[in-house]
Amino acid sequence: MTAQQVVLAVGITHFENVPAGLAHLPPENISHSFRHHHLEVFKGHKVVVIGGGSSALDLAGLLREGDADVHLVARAKALKFHNRPSGKPRSWWQRIRHPKSGLGPGMRSRFFAKAPGVFYHLPERLRLEAVQRSLGPSGGWFIKEKIIRRVPLLLGYTLSQANLQGGNVHLQFRAADGGEREIVAEHVIAATGYKVDMGRLTFLSPEIRSKIESVRGSPVLSSTFESSVPGLYFVGVAAANSFGPVMRFAFGAGYAAQTLTRALRVSLSRGPALVQAPSVESTTK
Repeated sequence: MTAQQVVLAVGITHFENVPAGLAHLPPENISHSFRHHHLEVFKGHKVVVIGGGSSALDLAGLLREGDADVHLVARAKALKFHNRPSGKPRSWWQRIRHPKSGLGPGMRSRFFAKAPGVFYHLPERLRLEAVQRSLGPSGGWFIKEKIIRRVPLLLGYTLSQANLQGGNVHLQFRAADGGEREIVAEHVIAATGYKVDMGRLTFLSPEIRSKIESVRGSPVLSSTFESSVPGLYFVGVAAANSFGPVMRFAFGAGYAAQTLTRALRVSLSRGPALVQAPSVESTTK
């Protein structure tokens, strides 16, 4: 199959991020949260989940419900959960100060959700900083009761070392004040997010990958999502550095689809059609 334009909408696939301190462990002892759909295999086993976002919290809560001996470790000193919807009408002042958006309430979220095209024209330094810091790790309100006082938590600690001894993983964690803790587990789940890296898209030929201009692993895109390779477009999380945090969420698909539709319509009108449709007269003979 050949095409004049190709849109890569691979989402988070290919981009799971496992900390370097865990990457040396064998597959039976380490996995990324992206890989898990059924957790029955961990029943009765010691598991450590590393991370503080929705994936980490959901997995820890469900593992605990499934009778796994689970610990949750996060760099943050406190876990964040979304507020449970109250169902009550908001005052006019609340609506002004915290307007709703497809990414939740707040002026910043409203801007990210409504103005990806404006975000695109911000200086690169501001865009990269906003994508890195905005809409950080948090869990749904519904998982909070499955975590608090049910799952052992080690907060404010980062991984310093991981060693395999006798089939178990010995994890060393260090706090900002120098305190250290050790946890021994049979399996570690790294719910440590995703990192865009063009080098991981091995289905693209080395020649194509070498021509994709990138910054911090993400492709540099035009205002129509086109990369430095003519006719090759990126949407989803790979487009976040260009169009903002909204591209990390399904809500961003609306802007991406509308923008791409307009761009591809213009592009196709300038070139010959790939397939010449028969005339009505020829089809009736």
